[in-house]
Amino acid sequence: MDQVWYLARGQEQVGPMTLDELVSRVRSSPPGESPLVYGPGMSTWMPAREVEAVRVALSASRSAPPPPVPPGRSGLRADEIDYEIVGSEMQYVEIALDPGETVIAEPGMMMYMTPGIKMETRFGDPSRADQGGIFGKIMTAGKRMLTGESLFVSTFQNIAPAGKETIAFAAPYPGKIIPLDLRQLGGEMVCQKDSFLCAALGIQIGIAFQKKIGVGLFGGEGFIMQRLTGDGIAMVHAGGTLMERTLQPGQTLKIDTGCIVALQPSVQYDIQFVGGFKNTLFGGEGLFFATLTGPGRIWLQSLPFSRLAGRVIAGAKGGKGEGSILGGIGNLLDGDNS
Repeated sequence: MDQVWYLARGQEQVGPMTLDELVSRVRSSPPGESPLVYGPGMSTWMPAREVEAVRVALSASRSAPPPPVPPGRSGLRADEIDYEIVGSEMQYVEIALDPGETVIAEPGMMMYMTPGIKMETRFGDPSRADQGGIFGKIMTAGKRMLTGESLFVSTFQNIAPAGKETIAFAAPYPGKIIPLDLRQLGGEMVCQKDSFLCAALGIQIGIAFQKKIGVGLFGGEGFIMQRLTGDGIAMVHAGGTLMERTLQPGQTLKIDTGCIVALQPSVQYDIQFVGGFKNTLFGGEGLFFATLTGPGRIWLQSLPFSRLAGRVIAGAKGGKGEGSILGGIGNLLDGDNS
């Protein structure tokens, strides 16, 4: 996009987006609210209606009628689902589906479901109406396999004639389930591999390639991460305690490579050498930090599964612990591997 804009409401930040998308979001703001915007030629965030380009675009689009709403839907392409996250350390998410609504999930994540739910295992991406025949399905499934996921996706649909039906999905290990409303996050999120739990039908699961070879080799997540696109709710899982933060333009955090859960595409992902002989050998953080630079929102986890598994394996084998030179040469490359 030629001109990139960002919108902020309270603690929430959305972007990047075009000016037309920004104007549409500003127009839908509650009466009396003036969200902040940041865009081309601006040095700081300003109220939307005080920015000349936004004010002109608002005036020009005032007479444009809204698009018609499809019958039986609220204008979203993805199904609207109601959910409740239960528990604190070992969570599960309970989803209530209206008749005809569908949720997609990774195989093996289902905890329970009521009788009116129909389960079906599909090859490829069930959120895409046209996958280009069997070849398109193979390509879609192959992309999922590159991110460490199954070739198949399970779908759960409410086929009852009336009333809500319920299905629940459990987290695979201790941590937090994160609901991501892609409609409020610019329609796209980049997540670590194996983090996807479930989502409303209409969310597409793709791949995001890391363009820098250094990030791919030493960034902890490899060349490929998951890309979730759409306008509905997606659930991802993080280990341990969750940290959510909004990075301002140019703001940078140095992060352990395994602690990244999800980030907006506007956030720049790179790596940085730890530096120092003693830090490298005995610091326990590996050779590299990940660096995330705003603007955009990020989600971090305090207990990556690789770290948890490494501790368990080291304890079972009588190892000396994570990150120590006595714990294995492999720790020099990635502080989360034992």
